[in-house]
Amino acid sequence: MNTTTTSNQMLLNNSAFVSALQGLQSFVLETGADIDMAYDWVADQAGIKSFCHDGAAFSCFYDVFMDATDA
Repeated sequence: MNTTTTSNQMLLNNSAFVSALQGLQSFVLETGADIDMAYDWVADQAGIKSFCHDGAAFSCFYDVFMDATDA
């Protein structure tokens, strides 16, 4: 089993993480959060310390953040 793929899929399947991503656009629009503040907010909402080590999760976060800043 490829443990890197498995760990990436686990965070993307984490309901708290996905829920935080779903609320990210509203958070950014309401607060004017920069990427660091948005990252901290998602980690806090998901109940995790960090997700920068998870390339797939960070990529999803970055895409959602960039969409929010374009709105």
